[in-house]
Amino acid sequence: MPRKELGLSEVARARMSDEYSDYTLYDRLSRTVKEGSQFAEALKELSATEHRHFEFWRRYVPGEEPRVSRAKILWILLLRRVLGLTFASRYLDRHESKVVDEYGALAHLIPEQDRKSFEEMVADERGHEKEFEGRIETSAVQYISFVVLGLADALVEITGIHAGSLGLYHRTVIAGLAGVLAGAAASLAMASASFAQAKQGFKGSARLSATYTGVSYFVTAVILATPYFLTSDMVYALSVSLTLAVLILAVTTYYSSIITEKPFTKDFLEILAIMFAVTLVLYLFGYAVRPLVPGGI
Repeated sequence: MPRKELGLSEVARARMSDEYSDYTLYDRLSRTVKEGSQFAEALKELSATEHRHFEFWRRYVPGEEPRVSRAKILWILLLRRVLGLTFASRYLDRHESKVVDEYGALAHLIPEQDRKSFEEMVADERGHEKEFEGRIETSAVQYISFVVLGLADALVEITGIHAGSLGLYHRTVIAGLAGVLAGAAASLAMASASFAQAKQGFKGSARLSATYTGVSYFVTAVILATPYFLTSDMVYALSVSLTLAVLILAVTTYYSSIITEKPFTKDFLEILAIMFAVTLVLYLFGYAVRPLVPGGI
C-alpha cells in the first residue's frame, strides 16, 4: 500500500518540537562560553533563528506545547564539555541537509500567504545557519587534519610493525620496544613533514601543526605497544593491540566526520582495510625472514 501523506498539522507538530529543541540547545550552549565573545553571539543568533522556525510551525497547531527531550539536552552539553563547542554544534546540526529535503517535499502543504516565510526558513536551513556555524570554530577544526594524519599513520605503521614482530620475534617485550622505538622515530619524522607542509600556505601555526601530528603519532604508538609489555603471549598481545587500534580509529574517524561534515563509513573502512592489509603483509614478511635471524630473539 502507498504510504499515507502526513497532513500539515501533523508535520507542524513534529517540526515545532524539533525547532524548539534546537532553539533551547543553542541557547544553553551560548551560556557555556564567555559573554560577548564571537562564539556567544553566533550561538545566540542560531538560537534566535531556530525560535523563528518554531514560531512558524506553531501557528498550524495552536494550543500545542513543544516536546523537548531532557536527555538530548544533557547529551549535547556533555559533548560540549568533553569534545568541545565546535563538535557539539556540528553534531547538533548534522541532520540539517535532511531537513532541507523534507521541507522541499512539504512546500505544497504550505498556504499561499505563508509561502514567503516558509521560503525564508528554508534559506536559513540551506545557508544562513552555516554562516553562523562558521564562526563557531575552535582550533580543533583548524588542526584536526594534522591529528588525524598522525593517528592514521601510527595505526597503520605500528600495527604493521607489531605483526611483523609476531612473525619474527619470540618475545613480546622485544615487539613492544620495536613499536615504541619506531613510534618515536616516526613521530619526529611526521612532525617535521607536517611543519614543512604547514609552511606552504596553511593559515595556522606550523609549530602547532607539527606538535599535533607528532604527539598524536607517538601517543598512539605507545597505546598500541602497551599490550606487549603486559603479556608473554604474542598472539594475544597482537589481538588486544589490534582491538585498541580499531577503537581509536572508530572514535577518531567519527570525531573528524562530525567536525569536517564528511561521511564516516567510507573513511573508516578505507583506513581499516589498509591497516589490516599492512598487518597481514608484514606478518608474512616477518615469518619469511625469521630463519635468517641467528638463534631467534
